[in-house]
Amino acid sequence: MLIHHGQIIEKVIRRNGHSISDVARLTNVNRRSVYNWFNQQQLKPEIIYRIGCVINHDFSEELPQLFTSEDFQKGFRKSSFLNTSAEEPDSPLNKNLWKDKYVDLLERYNSLLLLRISVA
Repeated sequence: MLIHHGQIIEKVIRRNGHSISDVARLTNVNRRSVYNWFNQQQLKPEIIYRIGCVINHDFSEELPQLFTSEDFQKGFRKSSFLNTSAEEPDSPLNKNLWKDKYVDLLERYNSLLLLRISVA
């Protein structure tokens, strides 16, 4: 049976409560790219590794054929700068913070509207 990398990544991101906007911002891609990753059967290990580092998740549990837990331990230490630089006001990571929060809020609002329409 083939493993669907995109579905595994999506499941982990959503299960751990990470927003798509935050994952996109921290991996320096747009949200559409993240959704495209979710639809791909096979992803480059570099992409999975980068996602794992920014969400602090060890994908060696789900994908032992690609990674070892030591791979992610090194990455967690290297990516710790992402969390500290977001607090600086002039940080590139902080410039889109409000825009991303707004888009996330709109997505949640639209989901609620769709739910209300389907109930009515």
